[in-house]
Amino acid sequence: MRDVAVIGIGCTKFGEKWESSFRDIFVEAGALALEDAQLSGEKIDAMYVGNMSAGRFIGQEHIGALIADYAGMATRHIPSTRVEAACASGGLAFRQAVIAVASGMEDIVVAAGVEKMTDVESDESTDTLTGAADREWEGFMGATFPGLYAMIAQDYIHKYHMTREQLAQVAVKNHYNGARNPIAQFQNEITLDTVMKSTMVADPLRLFDCSPVTDGAAAVIVAPFERGREFTDTPIKVLASAQASDTIALHDRRDISTLDASVAAGQRAFKMAHLTQKDIDMVEVHDCFSIAEICAIEDLGFCRKGEAGKFTADGETALGGKIPVNTSGGLKACGHPVGATGIKQVCEIVQQLRGTAGKRQIDGAKIGMTHNVGGTGATVAVHILGRV
Repeated sequence: MRDVAVIGIGCTKFGEKWESSFRDIFVEAGALALEDAQLSGEKIDAMYVGNMSAGRFIGQEHIGALIADYAGMATRHIPSTRVEAACASGGLAFRQAVIAVASGMEDIVVAAGVEKMTDVESDESTDTLTGAADREWEGFMGATFPGLYAMIAQDYIHKYHMTREQLAQVAVKNHYNGARNPIAQFQNEITLDTVMKSTMVADPLRLFDCSPVTDGAAAVIVAPFERGREFTDTPIKVLASAQASDTIALHDRRDISTLDASVAAGQRAFKMAHLTQKDIDMVEVHDCFSIAEICAIEDLGFCRKGEAGKFTADGETALGGKIPVNTSGGLKACGHPVGATGIKQVCEIVQQLRGTAGKRQIDGAKIGMTHNVGGTGATVAVHILGRV
């Protein structure tokens, strides 16, 4: 297996992009990544594209071919593959690109993610996203993702006595970070009072505990690490790539407030990289809801079970804390175009490791982690990247 490096990144601004089409935004992200790597499209050997549900959101399937076509690569007949794993689609697309280069099958590969979610009414987008759960045993019974994560939150609060204020601090912190990220959907700070008084969505989760419906695309380019400096002065090495699965239905889990797939993927990644939690300088976790971040930092081992609420409220996950979490603003403030999120997380870590993250920069950052979740934890992808 060859060592792999990220040599280029590109990300559109996230938000409600009424002026742009699905095709516009993935072409924009890809062009930004090519420009960043100082590459022409003729050098690309393959593409892997994370996309959850273009068929429902915009009525378009056959996404791999569509993107190859509109990216100007169809005439070269390169392989272009859509990767679908619900909200973990981007993370798995990145993993497939890494595997392709590490195996020697390909040399220069694009990993991208894209979703255009705002072209349908809110009830239709909610139903589409429910397809990431168990449609027969959850969706047909009326369970949506706010409801499912509310069950996780209620279970967690019952077991570990986290306060509602501690949970709300996740959103406050992520909006603070998002206000310093020029691509974020929400670039405004909020107060604890804002979260606590926002509309109830599914008890105990309120509006400001929930990630938004978002349009956006992101792309990264990977190559053999030994060739990295042909394209950039700061190739970022992929130190680990791990994936794990669990039951798709929440009710079949051993413990609904522990995502066992997150635990497994995290452990595999640390083992592959020969690192521990103390070596990680920052982590992008999948905070589709505020409780998801609470569970994630425990499941990945950054604090003990039941202590993440206090850990967050004490500022340990803030930009200047012990382990900065979601420096991008996370899914909550940066936005959550579901197929693109896992790639955006990689873009954020690469910026941090290059030292180009601006007002949210973590000083001296050398190693970062991404954590991308599909459904309520049925699929999890974890990656560790480093500047070496």
